Amino acid sequence: MQALAGSANGEPRKPFYRILYVQVLIGLMLGVVTGHLWPEFGAALKPFGDGFVKLVKMMIAPIVFCTIVCGINSISDSREVGRTLVKSMALFYLLTVLALLAGLVAVSLIQPGAGMHVAVNTLDPSVAAKYTKQVATSGFADFMLHIIPHSFFGAFADGEVLPVLLVSILIAFGLSRAGDDGVMVTKAVTSFSHVLFVAFGFIMKLAPLGAFGAMAFTVGRYGIRSIGSLGLLILTFYIACAFFVVVVLGTLARLNGFSLWKTIRYFKEELLIVLGTSSSEPALPGALRKLEQLGCRKGVSGLVLPMGYSFNLDGSAIYLTLASIFIAQACDIHLSWGQIAAMLGLMLLTSKGAAGVTGSGFVALVATLSVMPDLPVTGVALLIGIDRFMSEARALTSMISNCVAAITISLWENACDRDILARELGEKSVQKLAPDSQIQPVPAHNNWVSVSQSAA
Repeated sequence: MQALAGSANGEPRKPFYRILYVQVLIGLMLGVVTGHLWPEFGAALKPFGDGFVKLVKMMIAPIVFCTIVCGINSISDSREVGRTLVKSMALFYLLTVLALLAGLVAVSLIQPGAGMHVAVNTLDPSVAAKYTKQVATSGFADFMLHIIPHSFFGAFADGEVLPVLLVSILIAFGLSRAGDDGVMVTKAVTSFSHVLFVAFGFIMKLAPLGAFGAMAFTVGRYGIRSIGSLGLLILTFYIACAFFVVVVLGTLARLNGFSLWKTIRYFKEELLIVLGTSSSEPALPGALRKLEQLGCRKGVSGLVLPMGYSFNLDGSAIYLTLASIFIAQACDIHLSWGQIAAMLGLMLLTSKGAAGVTGSGFVALVATLSVMPDLPVTGVALLIGIDRFMSEARALTSMISNCVAAITISLWENACDRDILARELGEKSVQKLAPDSQIQPVPAHNNWVSVSQSAA
């Protein structure tokens, strides 16, 4: 007998098997079983995961564009955009530094590479050569120029977040000063955003199938047994990521009056999709929608979250220091504190700008070692077999960090309704850090949210 409990608003509650995160979780478990029992068949299911990620990436550029254009036009004071950008970058770099240090401390204490005594001349150089071709920029100036698209529509054709972000900000400011014509275009963009979220709701119905195919490929291709020889390295990385999330992000959330654990639970569907696909990009549209549900004004959260996808990859930052020091330990290379400090400074650059897709952390590692004369770039051959098992943790850590950062910046800018935040997270109250400030109310369920939920 199937009994449906009533929801808080009187509507019948969905059966558990129709809840998206339950379906994704089932897909993940079936993927692990399929890949383990039938490795060749599991590896052949890779197109299911890749196809789902490509479908979502197809929607990211227009959704980010609509979110930012509509959000900035809702801000009466244009100086708020500048403050949001400055505060976001400051917080992103602080979190990146702490993430780099977390990886460094973990690998230095546990020393997963000690005693391996790997001869550098025995490492396969072709592995590094393959990923060196993917390193597109060589410095800060090149990175900044890469943000500027070759054409207006080129930003959408390439599907990279930062060029779309730049175009969106320029168009938003243009519309705010275009008079009646700007109002007409803004209404059209708002209407188009409703259509996009309906279409995105349809695509998300394929998330369990995408998670199943991606996980079956990972286990079938690399095998659970492949983590045995380097299991201590994987364990060290997961410990470092857990420390960063619990201690660093937990402290940041607590200082701003909201619960990290309840926030993670609130974004559980998006995090399970990240776990299954090893990519944080499929979770971006859903996370933008849920930030609005939490009471965050889309003019602020819509800026912070997409920026975080290129400037706040804390999971990759942890991986960079941990993997680099592991290679040094495995190859019996001693690094002085001065060399480590120089390496950390370099990683502040190489950890930025990588897209939140599978393998971007590995590419950033190759980019770092390519300009580090003290460490052999061929050392990445030691990690290629287990990188996929660490990719999930990289993406999850970065996703959690970006969601916490978006809420934090919204609170700093008084652009988040604390009552809505408390209600959505299931808290009795949210501590007000600035009781005298005027917080602009944000509707709990605006048109974007209701439209996207009706599609899902």
